[in-house]
Amino acid sequence: MKQVDIVDFPYRLDAERLFGAVRDLPDAIWLDSGKPRSLYGRFDIITAQPDTVLETVGHTTRIITSHTTHASEEDPFSLAEQLLASTGPVDKCYNSHPFVGGLAGYFGYDLGRTIEVLPHTLSKVDNLPDMRVGNYSWALVLNHLAQKAWLFFRHNCPDSLRKDITRRLKQTNDRVIDDSAIDDSVVNHSLTDGSFSPSISKNDYLKTIARVKQYISEGDCYQANIAQHFSAPFSGDNWALYRSLRRVLPSPYSCFYQWGDKNQAVLSLSPERFLKLSMGQVEAKPIKGTSRRGNTVDEDQINAIALMNSPKNRAENLMIVDLLRNDLGKTCEPGSIRVPKMFALESFPNVHHLVSTVTGKLRSNESALSLLRGCFPGGSITGAPKKRAMEIIEELEVCRRSVYCGSIGYISATGRMDTNIAIRTLIADGEKLHCWGGGGIVADSIAESEYQETLDKIRVLIEP
Repeated sequence: MKQVDIVDFPYRLDAERLFGAVRDLPDAIWLDSGKPRSLYGRFDIITAQPDTVLETVGHTTRIITSHTTHASEEDPFSLAEQLLASTGPVDKCYNSHPFVGGLAGYFGYDLGRTIEVLPHTLSKVDNLPDMRVGNYSWALVLNHLAQKAWLFFRHNCPDSLRKDITRRLKQTNDRVIDDSAIDDSVVNHSLTDGSFSPSISKNDYLKTIARVKQYISEGDCYQANIAQHFSAPFSGDNWALYRSLRRVLPSPYSCFYQWGDKNQAVLSLSPERFLKLSMGQVEAKPIKGTSRRGNTVDEDQINAIALMNSPKNRAENLMIVDLLRNDLGKTCEPGSIRVPKMFALESFPNVHHLVSTVTGKLRSNESALSLLRGCFPGGSITGAPKKRAMEIIEELEVCRRSVYCGSIGYISATGRMDTNIAIRTLIADGEKLHCWGGGGIVADSIAESEYQETLDKIRVLIEP
């Protein structure tokens, strides 16, 4: 059985500077808990320089190493499974740790086309692949509940990389005295060279909502999640931008991921967990139901209570819970699926959300990747029934979703997994930034309110 070296590392409440020490390495990724400002996060995971990268566009996946690149038409989830297994199993004694090396990256929304047969109507607005995941041989993990940190090195991690990572992190940690110190140059960083522009007018978006409601009345679907796209010119530093944004929107399932020499990056400030797998136990936490924060304490409380008591939002949430129960049933043991929490209120700097929790026990012959494939993309950002909702999305939206509404996260060599729903997410592609905001449309949706909700969700991302 292949083993992992574990090295104790000084715990820090804020991992920002630690990631800064390695972000110049290839395919650097930070799965960011949002600490110290987020109320909900637990783990920070930092890694870089994978030995192999999978990059999928359409039905073709490039398998990239430092020496070779070749293409495959095989199912990308199967290829990811093979890559994860390629360096051998890890002893169960490491199962208590979230990530000891393994896969990390993103599975974009459009990867769903490798699972379902869907119409091809919309065009891409960026040059990012549909999936990009790397196989990493080391990781720095900060556990904020235990207030401990560790460096993990797998057996296949080159000695030169191990020494370089250890040196970089130690030097940075030795220089950091106060986690709370803020670099004003970052805070004052200008987000864009211009302003974000929508790809669809308000009037056309309202017409789109009306068309969805017509589909619902005709029995095509119960709910469809419809998004609008925004873009802006950008020539700044993606890393500085992310550091600015995480200060104003700290979120438990955030991520900064950059690669290549084309200024491509994913900056995700997501509040939503998609799928967590730990020791055979599965958890999903769909968000459905949103209201804006109030300007005063009293107004904020009124908004929160109204959301919790809203028949429309509760019905919307329940539909997606039922969809997820069905999706989890593809890979979980019969009778194991439970809903321990319904309509719980979670509050973030910009909005209140209704969040439910769905759990199950994974069948012994299934894996993290088969679980992910069986539920992908998440029901909270498609609608119900899922396939018909995705067809309607393809018909009515104005462009492909790219990484937005896909999933970002890790699959450890131990089999553990944690992924987000990639909402509240910016895509950096060369000299352009892209952003999407959406919401679930149901029979009693009020078009003006739905339009405003999409703006409330992403306002802090698109307004400097």
